[in-house]
Amino acid sequence: MHHSLSPGLNPPRADRRDHVLQAHGQKRTDPYHWLRDDSRTDPKVLAYLHAENTYTQACMAPIAPTREALYSEITARISPVDQSAPLEIDGYCYYSRYAAGQEYPVYARRRGSMTAPESLLLDVNELARDADYCDVAHTSMSRDQRILAIAHDNNGRRLFSLRFRDVSTNTWLADEIHGASAALAWAGDNRTVYYVRKHPDTLLPYQVYRHRLGTTQTVDVLVFEELDPSFHTHVYRSPSREFLFIASHSTNASEIRWLRADDPEGEFQVFYPRQLQHEYSVTHLGGRFFVRSNWDAENFRLLETTLAESLQRSKWREIIPHRDDVLLVDIAPFEEFLVLEERCNGLNALRVKSWDTTRDWKVETDDTVYDIALLENPNPASHQLRYHYESLTTPATTYQLDMRTGRRSLLKRTPILGGYDPADYRSERIWVRSEDGADIPCSIARHKDTSIDGTAPAYVYAYGSYGYSIDATFSSARISLLQRGFVFAIAHVRGGQEMGRSWYEAGRGLRKWNTYLDFIAVSEALGKRGYADPERIFAVGGSAGGKLMAVVANERPDLYKGIVAHVPFVDVVTTMLDDSIPLTTGEYDEWGNPNRLRDYAYMLSYSPYDQVRAQDYPHMLVTAGLHDSQVQYWEPAKWVARLRELRTDVHHLLLHTNMDSGHSGESGRFRRHRETAMEYAFILSLAGLAPEMLPVQDPGES
Repeated sequence: MHHSLSPGLNPPRADRRDHVLQAHGQKRTDPYHWLRDDSRTDPKVLAYLHAENTYTQACMAPIAPTREALYSEITARISPVDQSAPLEIDGYCYYSRYAAGQEYPVYARRRGSMTAPESLLLDVNELARDADYCDVAHTSMSRDQRILAIAHDNNGRRLFSLRFRDVSTNTWLADEIHGASAALAWAGDNRTVYYVRKHPDTLLPYQVYRHRLGTTQTVDVLVFEELDPSFHTHVYRSPSREFLFIASHSTNASEIRWLRADDPEGEFQVFYPRQLQHEYSVTHLGGRFFVRSNWDAENFRLLETTLAESLQRSKWREIIPHRDDVLLVDIAPFEEFLVLEERCNGLNALRVKSWDTTRDWKVETDDTVYDIALLENPNPASHQLRYHYESLTTPATTYQLDMRTGRRSLLKRTPILGGYDPADYRSERIWVRSEDGADIPCSIARHKDTSIDGTAPAYVYAYGSYGYSIDATFSSARISLLQRGFVFAIAHVRGGQEMGRSWYEAGRGLRKWNTYLDFIAVSEALGKRGYADPERIFAVGGSAGGKLMAVVANERPDLYKGIVAHVPFVDVVTTMLDDSIPLTTGEYDEWGNPNRLRDYAYMLSYSPYDQVRAQDYPHMLVTAGLHDSQVQYWEPAKWVARLRELRTDVHHLLLHTNMDSGHSGESGRFRRHRETAMEYAFILSLAGLAPEMLPVQDPGES
């Protein structure tokens, strides 16, 4: 491996060490298999990752001032002092706030009203003091509002430690639980907590334990173990606080167990046994169990039942029937009202229905493309609904709706400093026909002065997996691109759930190619319709969306000036054949099970690492996280090594591995934008809007 960094930079070259993989009588050679090191301590592997980082920094040296300027510009829009809308629970107003210059929030509450004295609950900045990474993914108060439980991760691997703080004395309890997921649920006695342990190797959340405050983790009681590795496990409490639930979910089946919250040492009972292709979720309020189910209902419907009849599905009563064009996403039951979160024609909506059937209306929205969603509504007796709203031009907003009068009030809108005016920007939705005739929605934002005449550079984003919908949300960082004349586009490709459950089904398993062809169709249409300069289209995606980037790089490298692939899942077949790797077995229903020949052949047809070929590729920036538990760092590292070996161009191919974090990159509300600034500087340079990066040495010269 040589590391010289002279003008006309020499990229690092990973050694080839052929490793043969066999399946279904076929052999695949993986020359960079050696880059996999589960311990993350191999000096040669670390040396290679450091060499790539050094090379990336050297290539980007001319745009270092641009990166710094972008970082300053992006972070200057973030209000140094900020506070969430307070949430009232049992006579306390709970909120989080940021102090000037702090990366992490402070959690606090006031008794009775926001004019009462503040009581500090948790300062995350203290937890993060000596850590390179810090994530408090979940906080939960005991029923008596005295003990705060937190789920805390300090390396980005999403293996959480649970800790407990007595907020009446501001002291940490001695209890500490390790190796958990972020989910936990308090029993009614304020001393018993249920939590989920992750498998130490696969990181699959699979065991539910009961912990009693004042005892050690070693004596915690195992109350449930999920034996099917395609399922993941979760615990939660009902809005009524009367029941605790254990939920086991796979891609296409569910099973829920229940326990009365005031019987903490009782045994969980099955609500309805698992059945292939039956997905359901359960919540409870006012003596009624509400079941969101896809039983005879692809887009889900809402039913209700009692404990006595939960095991007899034929006796469940329908409240909201199935609709072919509307996906039922979520519900919030109140004593007087039922609120539905629905998805229709690529957009979310909130619908409010009164139980006495006199009212049924949709909550108003202000934009053509937007995101609207339920927030936590902990008081079912209330007639006030809290919900979230934002759009490509409207910052994140918390509204409160009086469901009796229909009056909406603004509780909080994220402040954007530096004179941001939504009126300076335009957003719209267009539809693009994909190769097989499907119409793909695409959300677009631009500055009002950016002309749709084929001259603007375009930033095209997509995800398209797991039924996860990418909505038209706001980004204060994105303003830096829009102000420089970029058109921003989200391609709502199949594999997400934007257009209902069938949209997801049409983009997974043996139909996964639709996801990639949809993105290519949208990219082409942006150029043809004048939204983008065809010579300056940039594609960006992360994780499964990073795989999408890698596939289109192989298939249509001519379409893109540059591609940014964040923590990309690129070695699909090898990873999915290895059930020791975190998440693998839970994903067979998403990608296919390559132990089956048909799935193997189909997955191999797009697996980006396997499909790298001798051709010109666009400029590429690839990121990885050394501690990533979702996509192991060696996937992007191996992919870049193979691209270096086979590609025929002299474009930039840069790998940046964050040596201190995982799948989500940097933590901290300012610090995380270091990576945003790097990505934007890379794109602006290639778009001719920033200095050029240092040239790459022609492979023929070395």
